[in-house]
This record gives sequence, C-alpha cells and structure tokens, in this order.
Amino acid sequence: MKNTFKAIIGIAALIIIVFACKKQDYSIGDLTAPSNVTITTVVVGQDATHPDGDGSGEVKITITADNALAYKVDYDASNSEAYVIAPTGTVTAKYTVQGKNTYKITAVVYGKGGTSSIATKEVTVRSDFAPPAQMITDLTGGASKTWIVDKSVAGHFGVGPWTGSDTPSWWSAGINEKLTCCPCFYTAQFTFTKGANNSYTLKVTTDAAFTKTGALTTLPGIPASGDEGCYSYAGGTSNFAFIASTTGIAAPTSTQVAMLLAGVNTYIGYGALLKEYEILELTPTYMYLRVQGTETGNAWYLKMKAI
Repeated sequence: MKNTFKAIIGIAALIIIVFACKKQDYSIGDLTAPSNVTITTVVVGQDATHPDGDGSGEVKITITADNALAYKVDYDASNSEAYVIAPTGTVTAKYTVQGKNTYKITAVVYGKGGTSSIATKEVTVRSDFAPPAQMITDLTGGASKTWIVDKSVAGHFGVGPWTGSDTPSWWSAGINEKLTCCPCFYTAQFTFTKGANNSYTLKVTTDAAFTKTGALTTLPGIPASGDEGCYSYAGGTSNFAFIASTTGIAAPTSTQVAMLLAGVNTYIGYGALLKEYEILELTPTYMYLRVQGTETGNAWYLKMKAI
C-alpha cells in the first residue's frame, strides 16, 4: 500500500512537470500597418493678410494615425537630410530659405512588428530673416572657410546654465585641457561654404567626434553608453541656415543670430543634441558660439579660430 501511494505521488508529480513544461503559444497579434495617416500643418502667423505666415518660417506639424506607435518626419523632400523623430507626433519645423517657398513634408508612422505607413503633404511658408552681409563674409570668407576649436586660449570650452546666464559660470577649460583625453576635439575641422541662392553647407572633416554617448547625441554610429570622449565618426555634410537666435540674449553679448544645422549628422565642436548654435561674437578669425548642451539646462560655449 505504501509503495502504491508513492507511485501515485510520482505519477502526479510527472503530470505537473509535463504541463509546466508545455510549450507556450506566444502571439504578437495582428500586424496591420498604421492606417488613416494624416498630416496637419499650421503656419505660424498665417491669416488673411499673411497667407504664408508671419515671416518666421515656423510651421507646427501634427501627425495622427490609427494603431501608431512611433513617428518620424522629413520636413523637406527636396533635400537628403535625415528624418527626425517626433515622439508625440507633434513638432515645429523652422524653414529658413528666404522668401516664399513650398516644401513637401513626409511622415512615416510605425506600428506593431515594425510595420509602417507613409503620408506626404505640401506646405507653403515665408521666411524673412537675413543675416548681416558682413557676418556671411566673416564666416565663409565669401566662399568657403575652415574653423577649428582654439585650444590655445583659456575658455575655449565652457559650461553654464542655459537660462539666467550668458557666461560659462560653472566650468571653463584651460589651455590644451582636452588634449590628452580627447585630441579629436582639437583636430576636427568645420568648413562653412556659401552656395547659390542664399544656401549654406557645413562639412565636418574628422575620424572621431568629441561627444557623449547614447541618447545624449544625434551623431550616427556612437555607442549606446560610455564616458565623454572621442568616438569613431566618419564626418558628414549638411545644409545650415542663419536664423534669429531664440535665446533672448541681448546685444552686445550676442549677435542675436544663430546657425541652425539641418538633419542630425553634423555638429560644431561638440556633438550636441540640439543644432542651433548662437553666434555670440564673430570676426574674420575668431568665433564664439553657444549651444544647448546634451543635459537639460546646460549651455556649452565654444571658441573657434579660422585656419
């Protein structure tokens, strides 16, 4: 009887193990791509008197779709700049080519399992901003000019608060301070070129970028984690435009003009997340820039020299 009872217990245990080990049937459900993709645009300042906006060039873009998980948008299909991520489906584009122009917006909406749907829409907007002619000449030499970070001066790199200050009050680099850890900071070259019809390009020439990692940079190929330093980067070229600076820093501390880099593949000096570099000072041989740092609330300062 005792042996029979042990046998029953053994069989019961075996049944439990078999059912516990039974292969589960996992399913991710229907992989239907997002549908009803709609792009809505609002041109800032648009009214009956100003049908193409107030001249700021700003357009608020909203993307909606059924079964959407993520959004990307290309502001202008006529150039080859990369798509930008729109986490909530709503972004503000700033179009900077002077005059009245029409742009083709392309939105990609992603759903389950990597499915995607695409929609396009054209928008016409006016941009009135024009930088001082001398600024263009100082930056590009009238055609093309190359700049590097000036390691020979104190304060060539600095950090301060983004709001409430216009100086690198938290930290300022000494002469050659990053030479041992991050030589690419000083060898990377940034060439600004003036093209036809008020167009401008930036070419970054280097084999490594001085930046942070993961979500703290937009540059391609940077590792997901690691310390601040030089990371493999093959250089890149992008358009850029002059815009009215949005920081509110008054003259004479700032020229109140900024350079806005297109796409996510280029940078100036330090691989920042944002691409608006305010020009605090500019001469034919010296340039002082301010850009919002990778961490929220930080401002970075860069002193450059022409070569």
